[in-house]
Amino acid sequence: MTGYPLYLLTRLGQFALVVFIGINIAFIVTHATPIDPVEQSIAAATQFGSTSPEAIALMRQSLKELYGLEGSLGDQYVSFWSRVATGDFGPSLSAFPTPVSTLIGRALPWTVALLVVSTLLTWVLGNLLGGLAGYYRRSKALRFAGILAMTFHPIPYYIVAFLLLIVFGYLWPVLPISGGYKMNMTRDWSWEFIGSVAAHAILPVLSLALVGLGGWFMGMRSLVSNIVTEDYVAYAELGGVERRRILGSYVMRNALVPQVTGLAMSLGSIFNGAIITEQVFGYPGVGTLLVSAVHVGDYSLVLGITTVSIVAVSVAVLLIDLAYPLLDPRVKAR
Repeated sequence: MTGYPLYLLTRLGQFALVVFIGINIAFIVTHATPIDPVEQSIAAATQFGSTSPEAIALMRQSLKELYGLEGSLGDQYVSFWSRVATGDFGPSLSAFPTPVSTLIGRALPWTVALLVVSTLLTWVLGNLLGGLAGYYRRSKALRFAGILAMTFHPIPYYIVAFLLLIVFGYLWPVLPISGGYKMNMTRDWSWEFIGSVAAHAILPVLSLALVGLGGWFMGMRSLVSNIVTEDYVAYAELGGVERRRILGSYVMRNALVPQVTGLAMSLGSIFNGAIITEQVFGYPGVGTLLVSAVHVGDYSLVLGITTVSIVAVSVAVLLIDLAYPLLDPRVKAR
């Protein structure tokens, strides 16, 4: 087997290995923590009254079954992977008896929408402005745009989020600063609800986009600056080809190929930024859910969110990796 089928099988094998190692690390870390979800649940249930030792023993046994903590570490490992395979991470400690999968299912669409919008907006604007700045190097407006983009780039996500919170929440309160939509609003597909969701997402998206814009801008400007010196670009200019066509068909198109790869590779770091950003703005996504789970020691919820995050980021990288040889004919799929 040669060509793209072999390339596909190789990448699928690498994907499975990455997911397997990542989930195993999450299992080891969560089991190495001193937090015992069973004892926490027993303490919470018995803090307002005395309970017989027999009842506590039965409660402990039932909770171990619920959390998959029965038997030795090897038994717990097998139980954990069986739950991962079926998408069942047991009940949540902080929202008992709601299943972890239900909580993640409620929060995941918010985070996915936030990341997709902010990532695509940043990628498109950064590459567009960077490509124009690399080709029209004497433009003062593009130089100023580059200065602004590079100013925000080294600033951490949460600092930008706090700055936006202060500016638009207190100094110029024109945008909502907390939540995913207006309180006491019916969740449906009405224009009022969609408008409220969009308004509440502006500041979280903006905080992620401002930080990520500089990286794409600088990368694209550097790529375009190298491509414009190529012979085929010089011949096209001498041949009287319109500059707009040269920029779009000869320069930007070739420069975008490595940027597509970088789009997938940046998803992991953006997710980290989304966790903090969601917490700052009280956004009802996976980030807010994860921070709350860590604070209360919700073992099952932390493990479930970590597993879903590992799989989601790995799938995104895999899809871009599989599309890369199809996008760039210069890359051989081996």
